[in-house]
Amino acid sequence: MVDFESDLLNCIAALQAGDTILYPTETVWGLGCNALDENAVEKVFALKQRPKEKSLIVLLAEPKDILQFVAAPPPDIIDIVSQFDCPTTVVYDHALGFPDNVANADGSIALRITTDPFCKALIKRFRKPLVSTSANLSGESTPASFAQIHPSIVENVGYAVAYRRNEQSPSRPSRLIKINDDGSFVVLRS
Repeated sequence: MVDFESDLLNCIAALQAGDTILYPTETVWGLGCNALDENAVEKVFALKQRPKEKSLIVLLAEPKDILQFVAAPPPDIIDIVSQFDCPTTVVYDHALGFPDNVANADGSIALRITTDPFCKALIKRFRKPLVSTSANLSGESTPASFAQIHPSIVENVGYAVAYRRNEQSPSRPSRLIKINDDGSFVVLRS
């Protein structure tokens, strides 16, 4: 069995060096970096061959972290996101503190509270949010397992996590909703 702790330490070293990581999430394998490091985010776009106009998802460890990165969220946002029964990415207006290449052109940001033990431990220990985009080349299908990730991504990422590489259970992207200032929401992807 791969050492969970070694993977965490190697990821943190890569993130601190401004590099990219390939890691398992509660949905699909993620290609990511420090969400507050503009240069690292550029590396994610380059590895994925993704147009910079396309937005990225950011992972947070706890619902309370939303308050640090969203201006004027609905007052009951922590209760709302705590009740989600499946992995859900929420698009909020008024992103705070993110580089221009992470926040959308309209100032919104897509955030997900991770439920994956590895991701949660990594974010808490690193103390910064992570970019998380599916580990595929832009325009290609989202890989259902580590074995399906394009070799150019695996070979060029700063660190590829060994933990959970052999899992074969099917995975799918998160639900995507847009939350309005009044707390109402629209489902963008179910």
